Amino acid sequence: MGFRRGHLYYFVTVAEEGQITRAAQKLHIAQPALSHAMTQLEGEVGIQLFERHPRGVTLTPAGKAFLAKARAACVAESDAARTAEALARSTRGTLAVGFIGPPPSLSHPELLAALAADYPELEVSFQDLPFPCGATADWLAAVDVAICVAPRVEEGVCTRAIRIEPRALVASRSHPLADRGELGVADVLDETFVSYHPDVQQEWAGFHSLDDHRGSAPSSVTGDQALTSMHMLAVMSSGHAVTTVPLADALVAKQVVPGAAVIPLADADPARVSLVWCQDSPNRHVASLLATAERLGPGPNGATRPVRAQARHSR
Repeated sequence: MGFRRGHLYYFVTVAEEGQITRAAQKLHIAQPALSHAMTQLEGEVGIQLFERHPRGVTLTPAGKAFLAKARAACVAESDAARTAEALARSTRGTLAVGFIGPPPSLSHPELLAALAADYPELEVSFQDLPFPCGATADWLAAVDVAICVAPRVEEGVCTRAIRIEPRALVASRSHPLADRGELGVADVLDETFVSYHPDVQQEWAGFHSLDDHRGSAPSSVTGDQALTSMHMLAVMSSGHAVTTVPLADALVAKQVVPGAAVIPLADADPARVSLVWCQDSPNRHVASLLATAERLGPGPNGATRPVRAQARHSR
C-alpha cells in the first residue's frame, strides 16, 4: 500500500493540532486541500482515522494506533532525507555550519581563516539557526555542525568548547544599569529578563537568564517570547528587559543595535561557546573543522583562546 508523499505528515499534524483549520495554517496549505488529503488517506488505509465534530477532530481508536506508526515513518523519512543531504555535501566538499548570535566570520574569524588554510578546497556554507528546540539532534538536522553556547547534550551529540569567556549583560541604554562599568550577578538577578519561546530548551534559555545562579527562572520576564537572536535583541532594545550572552557576542550585538549597552558580569560562571555536532554525522568534513580547532591550541578545557573582560566595556 502506498501513500501520497506528505499525507502521513499531514495526518500527524492534524492529529497533534486536533483541528483541520489550525493544522492547515501550520502546514501553510489550504484547509479544503488538507481535508481532501485526509479523506484520501482514510480511503487508502481502509479505516476511519478521525471523528469529525464542530470543534475539530479526534482520533478514532484505529487512528490512535495508526498515529504511532505514522510518526515513526515520518521520522525515518526525515532522517533518510537529512542523511542524503549531508552525504551530498560531503561529496561536494561542502560543510554546513549553523550559528546562533553573530556570524562566525565576526565571532570566529581566526577559526575560519585557519580552516581555509588547512583545507583550501573545502567550501563552507552558513545558516542562522533558531534557538535550540526539542531534541538537540533534531535541532542540528539542517547543518553539519553548529557554533553556539552549547545546547542540551544528549546521547550521540558531541560538543567541544572553542571559546571560554565572561558573560555580559545586554540592556538598552535607557536601562538604569546601563551606566555601570561592571556588574555582579546579585545586581541583576531580580531584573526583568527576555522571555524565550516555550519550545526552547529550558537549560539553554536559563543560561541566558542566569537561572544557573538564581536556581530558578526569573520572577519577571517579557510577554514577547524570543525564538531567534534578532528577536531577542528586538525585545531587549525595547528598554524593559535584559539578557546575558557571551561577552564577545554582546560586543558584536552592540554594533548591530547601537542603542544597546554591554556590561560585563564579573562573577558569573563563564560562557562556553562550542562546536556542536552529531557523532554519527555522515559529512567527513566535520572532522576537518575539529582538527583545525585542535590545531589552534586548545587549553585544558578544550577552548582555543579565552576572551577576557578587562577594557572591553563600551557604550
